[in-house]
Amino acid sequence: MRLAAPEHGGVRASEAASVRKRRLSDVLGVALDGVDLARPLSEADFREIEQAFFEGQVLAIKGQDLTPEQFLAFARRFGPPEPHVIDTFHHPDAADILILSNRRKPDGSPAGLADGGTYFHTDYSYLQVPARVTMLYSVEVPSKGGDTLFADMYAAYDDLSAAMKQRIDGLVVRHHYGNRDDLDEQSRTAASRLSDKQKDKVTWVRHKLVRTHYGTGRKALYGVSGSSFDIDGMARREGAALLDELKRHALRDKYVYSYPYEVGDVVLWDDLATLHSATLTEPDDPRTLWRITVKEPCFETALRASSA
Repeated sequence: MRLAAPEHGGVRASEAASVRKRRLSDVLGVALDGVDLARPLSEADFREIEQAFFEGQVLAIKGQDLTPEQFLAFARRFGPPEPHVIDTFHHPDAADILILSNRRKPDGSPAGLADGGTYFHTDYSYLQVPARVTMLYSVEVPSKGGDTLFADMYAAYDDLSAAMKQRIDGLVVRHHYGNRDDLDEQSRTAASRLSDKQKDKVTWVRHKLVRTHYGTGRKALYGVSGSSFDIDGMARREGAALLDELKRHALRDKYVYSYPYEVGDVVLWDDLATLHSATLTEPDDPRTLWRITVKEPCFETALRASSA
């Protein structure tokens, strides 16, 4: 991987030779070693990182040591961060950062959102303008578990039969905050519980079942698991059955990769081209991550691309 000269930021000349791009798996994922996100990135450096992101669908930038301000500065290169509807656990120094943690404060109250997103979904598909990219900065890693599972929605679409592609192209799906497979608010695999005030902020929205990626031009299955509940023009049971069929196909082992975190990882994923799921950890085995999500760059552009 070639990066811009150090005077433009990003990587020192002496470090350039040590910057390495490598595949994380045969399924998806790219890792970058030797990049320092604590320093400003030139436009050329950022475009190379963005290209690696598009290429891998999941991008792990290893060995970071970031302040909240530095993490936000990197995220803003992708667009304006969008705070999560759960505003209880925003970082005290940066409201655009959501703290994911099973730790507790001295008074016994939760220090962060625990058990969030422990089912396959794509972020913000319950909003009219969904997520472009979600990124996590790994602050504290549990002794066991804590991986994130990712599924490749490009490959899942590509491998469908011609008849199925013809059947689903153009279908529109209704989304709402929640996990259609688990609506019990007390369950650890349901969507994170909302307050009444937070529930008032979400409503039903619609997205194409097959979307064309605004950055790569490739088609992908979109949001077939998680907040997708039914399909326009179909009886609810029929639409849910089709979504379940596509979900079973999309989550086959050959499309799924499990990412094991290390402290200092910044992990980004493409919300249009993947599904992801957190994995449960023991409540007394500390885990802390900072999360930032950026919406798609232009809803009108994304909608036109999805209609292609």
